[in-house]
Amino acid sequence: MINTYDHKDAELLIPSAESVVPVIAGLLQRARRHNIPVIYVNDNFGEWRSHHGELLDQALSGPHARLVEPLRPDDSSLFVVKARHSIFFETPLSYLLGQQGIERLVLCGQVTEQCVLYSSLDAHIRHFQVIVPRDAVAHIHSDLADAALRMMERNMGARVCESGELWS
Repeated sequence: MINTYDHKDAELLIPSAESVVPVIAGLLQRARRHNIPVIYVNDNFGEWRSHHGELLDQALSGPHARLVEPLRPDDSSLFVVKARHSIFFETPLSYLLGQQGIERLVLCGQVTEQCVLYSSLDAHIRHFQVIVPRDAVAHIHSDLADAALRMMERNMGARVCESGELWS
């Protein structure tokens, strides 16, 4: 979600992102209140010399900062940079999750029919329990997002729910 929205599908993604940002911000607050670890796994957008602070600063200085500011990592957040769609592909995330004793993942973010779908599959094959709040994932194409959520639930055993069903 830390994104400058300077890519070819941005105009299709932004309306969906606008609707999920408040939901994700609420989930972040609730997770932190319950001492649930928050791990950001964010695309590096081909900026191989950048780190998470630079990615955040760039997104916050862009024209869509309003979509990033409410989701800003706090000092307790962990941050992993990825280069491709899956949060696991060539990242240290599996190791980090093992070190933290984490077995259940709540996947939020964008893009439902791409990054969230592939991350869910990779989590499933690594034997993690996956939860995807449908109101906390942004999409480019709603029909593909609906199909992706069905695939996550049916084929990967993910729990697809509303964000309000998590941590009261």
